[in-house]
Amino acid sequence: MVVKVSVGFVKLGIKNGDVVAILAPNSAQFIVCFLGIVAIGAIAATFDRLNTTAEISKQIKESKPKLIVTVEHLYEKVEGVGLPFVILGSSNSSLSGSEFTEFSKLVELSGSDISSGFAFVPVKQTDTAVLLYTYGTTGPSKAALLTHGNFTAASQMVTSDQDCNGEMDSVFLCFLPMFHIFGLSVISYAQLQRGNTLVSIGKFDLQMVLRLVEKHRVAHLFVYPGIVLALAKQSFVKDYDLSSLKVLGSGAAPLRKDIMEECASVLPQATIIQGYVMTETCGILSFENPYEGVRNA
Repeated sequence: MVVKVSVGFVKLGIKNGDVVAILAPNSAQFIVCFLGIVAIGAIAATFDRLNTTAEISKQIKESKPKLIVTVEHLYEKVEGVGLPFVILGSSNSSLSGSEFTEFSKLVELSGSDISSGFAFVPVKQTDTAVLLYTYGTTGPSKAALLTHGNFTAASQMVTSDQDCNGEMDSVFLCFLPMFHIFGLSVISYAQLQRGNTLVSIGKFDLQMVLRLVEKHRVAHLFVYPGIVLALAKQSFVKDYDLSSLKVLGSGAAPLRKDIMEECASVLPQATIIQGYVMTETCGILSFENPYEGVRNA
């Protein structure tokens, strides 16, 4: 599928070094498009779907994409920019015209013989792969230039514990946004390249998360502190079978030790950790749990 999407982007005129923007919620199509973009040596620029039209317009001017990957309900935020679009989702979009290509049509552009239509691009580890915009917690959001080498190194680092533990075929759930470094690098890319299963959620709902953990036997779940608190305090948590969870990781803000310990009493089989992630470093800088102290990654 990634090869087909790569060929589709080439057929739409995307080439090595071009920027393709992605403005969309989490989905399998999101990550397939991301991998398809970087596979041909193009650069993926991910935008926060909660940003205002003005903020997104500023990022478009800065990143200068040749094409925008989006979904129908977010199109109004990029309408009028004068660029072609790939529309994710089902094949019954109301958007039509030469500037719109539905995801299914993008796949079909590759034709039946994808081997002859796809050529591996000579990409160096130092080449830019992604433009990721920071959350802007200490000032205006800015683009971090991340290379193929950054993603390769981060993916090996964040999965090293699984290698040490001989852990294979794990299931990860991702509701953290794929436009952000944690959802894209630490969860999606790092785990897929290792062969783990990824379950994605486009819009967060705690009870949906719990249902999916139970249904798919999710082993690794990354959250933010408010969810750790909810897992420790909400009475309905006990209604779900969460025994498959091996690791519950928290990020985005500090998590108090007492909350970690209270959550650990609800999920005694899981290791509760918290990490510090920076967009500019492409992944986790450190993580800790209340029993082992700090580990620098």
